[in-house]
Amino acid sequence: MTRPMRERSDVRADALPADLLQSTEPVLLRGLVRHWPMVQAAQQSDQHFCDYLRGFGSAGADTKVGLWRGAPEIDGRFFYNADFSGFNYRREIAGFGALLDELLAQKNSPLPPALYLGSTELDGSFPGLRRANDLPLNVADPLVSLWLGNRVRVAAHFDLPDNLACVVAGRRRFTLFPPEQVGNLYIGPLDLTPAGQAISLVDIAKPDFDRFPRYAQALEQAQTVELAAGDAVFIPSLWWHAVEALEPISALVNFWWRQSPAFMDPPINTLMLALMTLRDLPPAQRQAWAALFDHYVFKAGESTAAHIPPAAQGVLAPITSDRARHLRSVLLNRLNR
Repeated sequence: MTRPMRERSDVRADALPADLLQSTEPVLLRGLVRHWPMVQAAQQSDQHFCDYLRGFGSAGADTKVGLWRGAPEIDGRFFYNADFSGFNYRREIAGFGALLDELLAQKNSPLPPALYLGSTELDGSFPGLRRANDLPLNVADPLVSLWLGNRVRVAAHFDLPDNLACVVAGRRRFTLFPPEQVGNLYIGPLDLTPAGQAISLVDIAKPDFDRFPRYAQALEQAQTVELAAGDAVFIPSLWWHAVEALEPISALVNFWWRQSPAFMDPPINTLMLALMTLRDLPPAQRQAWAALFDHYVFKAGESTAAHIPPAAQGVLAPITSDRARHLRSVLLNRLNR
């Protein structure tokens, strides 16, 4: 059993409230982008939707895109190969029009190859598409991307940015887990990942509870929703989410943004350094470092450095762009010794 997701019906596409965009819980938004031309085209037919997309692209030639292709036998699940030395699909560059043609040609096949165009920036690859299908987000520099494919399944993973995911064609099922469920999701390698983010090794559609027994506890905290074209879901930063496309042609447009300044490096860098420098210390030393991290990072407040004159606080002062640049230089020098 999964938990119900909070749903809001008071949100207008032309006036997204700040409390929604800063929520720490997922939010379901039915019909948020049903007015978009691409959604209207998809509601007519898959052919209309593909024809609409063909009207956008880089000038002079069919837009080249990077896609993932998997054999029919993977049943849409992009994952590792048997010995975790690589993956069960291949990456290729293809014309966007050719991809649309193949999706249409394969839509009635009982076991088609798995085709997946992931995270392709609208502004760079499809000039004009965002202008016709956009949301006025009051956030800094959102990244807007198109995701397109057939019945593919993406394993549970988290993203650093906040995410507003808008289904524009077909249907998609989202299963979301709170960040603290990481220990029950059986996460795979951190340094060999399909797309940069570590993924859960559990097959969301066919979980093996004998191999992954703690996944049952994760499901008790999960929130699952099925979205139709025009629906959207807000996914907060660091929430684990698995995504299943449920139609032979399914597409999504998402908006990513960070609530932190651009000069702040991704925290995953800290985690990787901690694995190298802290994890294998003797237990008493790890505990001592945990106290230091609590004091200076996780439980830091105004009193942490209040006893030091402001001009002498150095890295304990609020981080600015200049301080971040200096600190990055210091760290690089130390790492290169």
